[in-house]
Amino acid sequence: MKKITSLLFISVIIASCNSDYSPKPRGYYRIDLPEKSFVNYKSDCGFSFDIPTYADVVKDSSVDAQDCWRNVVYKGLNGRLHLSYYQITSPKMFGQLIEDSRRLVFKHTVKADGINESRIDNIKTGVHGLYYDIEGNAASSIQFFLTDSTKNFLRGALYFYAPPQADSIQPVLNFVRKDVERMLETFKWEN
Repeated sequence: MKKITSLLFISVIIASCNSDYSPKPRGYYRIDLPEKSFVNYKSDCGFSFDIPTYADVVKDSSVDAQDCWRNVVYKGLNGRLHLSYYQITSPKMFGQLIEDSRRLVFKHTVKADGINESRIDNIKTGVHGLYYDIEGNAASSIQFFLTDSTKNFLRGALYFYAPPQADSIQPVLNFVRKDVERMLETFKWEN
């Protein structure tokens, strides 16, 4: 029995030495990005903006969601832009909303490689705010807030439901970033 086992072991070693083995190259999923096309979305909460035709706006169904919270759902891209609308009732509330937005952005500094901040000032439409581009392996890559500084405030945060690895989601992030930029350019307060 030992001789048969030894002979079998030696023949396996000899047979494996003759093959030309090369490891498979690392592969990535193919992502078919849809063609850009937009429609105007008008909320019953007093604001409007352009959204891509391949995304849907749905009411936020989380437990603590308020009436005017919406999500822009990117079905085929596994992403969601969370939009939280607040009606400003006092200067104190306005200051607190800005501080809460800043705090939520900077919670990502643990994983982020950098956070770039840009001002949003559209005098014509009365839309002002800040846009945060969060670089690296943070859970959210884009966050922003928009306001008219008197009665309306909207906060947005983009999340992909995949492990936050910047190199893996970068093509989709770059694609969706253009959609968010279009949304910010076309955003209007209706009231």
